[in-house]
Amino acid sequence: MPKINFATFIFSLNSSVLVQLGLIDDPATGKKTKNPLLAKQTIDILGMLEEKTRGNLTKDEETMLKNILYDLRMIYVKEKG
Repeated sequence: MPKINFATFIFSLNSSVLVQLGLIDDPATGKKTKNPLLAKQTIDILGMLEEKTRGNLTKDEETMLKNILYDLRMIYVKEKG
């Protein structure tokens, strides 16, 4: 298993959103299912983490989080239609 750090935590939440939007298979079931409300909540959690960790992240962590949040928000809007 990969070492647990801030990046792996954020990547885990990123993967959760992709599962919740039905873009990748749920590893537990092997099936794609959509739950846009849960996806929105997870994106909002990432946004809260961005706010609460501001000034306490490395430049790489800050950039990664900002890019993931932007990408997930754009994907969410596209999927929501």
